[in-house]
Amino acid sequence: MISHGTFTWNELYTDNPKKACDFYGSLLGWQFEEMPGPDGVYRIAKVGDRPVAGIFEMKGEHFRGVPPHWLAYIDVDDIDKRVAAAKKAGAQMIREPFDVEGVGRLAIFKDAVGALIAWMTPVPRG
Repeated sequence: MISHGTFTWNELYTDNPKKACDFYGSLLGWQFEEMPGPDGVYRIAKVGDRPVAGIFEMKGEHFRGVPPHWLAYIDVDDIDKRVAAAKKAGAQMIREPFDVEGVGRLAIFKDAVGALIAWMTPVPRG
C-alpha cells in the first residue's frame, strides 16, 4: 500500500558496511540479512522480523569524495509524474527514475534547497 507523501525507508550509504553493521548491531540490537544486488551485497537491518533500514556499500569512482550518510525515502503515488514536477520546481537529479525488482521504482535527487532525498513508488504488496 502506498502512503503517498510519507517517509517509508532509510538507507545508510557507507564504504565500510561491516563496521556499520557491528556498530548498529551492538548498540541497537539490529540483525542483518544480506541480499545480492546489482551493485554488490545489500544489507537489510531488522528488529525481530521487521525491516527497519538498509545498508548500501558505496563502491566505484562515482562515490569518490562522498561521505557516509543516511538517505531517507518518501513514498509517492507515481514516481515519473512526481519527478517531472520536482524538476520543474528546481530539483537536481542524482539518479533518474529506475526500477528495483521486488521493491519499486525510485529516484534520487537534491530538492529545491539542495537536500538529498529519494522518492519511491513501491511495488504493490499482496
